[in-house]
Amino acid sequence: MTGTTPCTSPRATRRAALLAAGAAALAAGCGGNGGGGAGAGGDAAGDGSSPGTPSDTPSRTPSGTPSDTAAPDGPAGRELATTDDIPVGGGVVFREEKVVVTQPEQGDFKAFSAICTHQSCLVAGVSDGTVDCACHGSRFRITDGSVERGPATRALPAERITVEGNSIRLT
Repeated sequence: MTGTTPCTSPRATRRAALLAAGAAALAAGCGGNGGGGAGAGGDAAGDGSSPGTPSDTPSRTPSGTPSDTAAPDGPAGRELATTDDIPVGGGVVFREEKVVVTQPEQGDFKAFSAICTHQSCLVAGVSDGTVDCACHGSRFRITDGSVERGPATRALPAERITVEGNSIRLT
């Protein structure tokens, strides 16, 4: 034989390369959104953009004013909307606050978390008497937040609001 010697230096195996790539993808997927991971909502901007991507446009109240200037915080909490902003038999999702306010019947206002209990997506909207999650199709009743259609199995948690005159405030 000629003067060849076996290679004794460590070399990357296919398995090691795949494990390293998987670990890097996992780290990238779990980081970048304030450390919240999958339980933080999955849609950091609340507008359907990719996770961890901030939105360039501020959330707006239904009346069209930027929510960060909608009203100062008062003793009863921050004003979310006026009662006229919430349709009877419907509701409005407040993305920045991660709250959905509904009005099942005239003058009866309810509030729920806007985070779907299935996989923590921000719900997309309210229609036909349900709060709808676009991620996997879960639907929740506007009357009590209970599941109308899965895959979610748990109701949306109730949030505290107060209605004073024409003002709905998150408390």
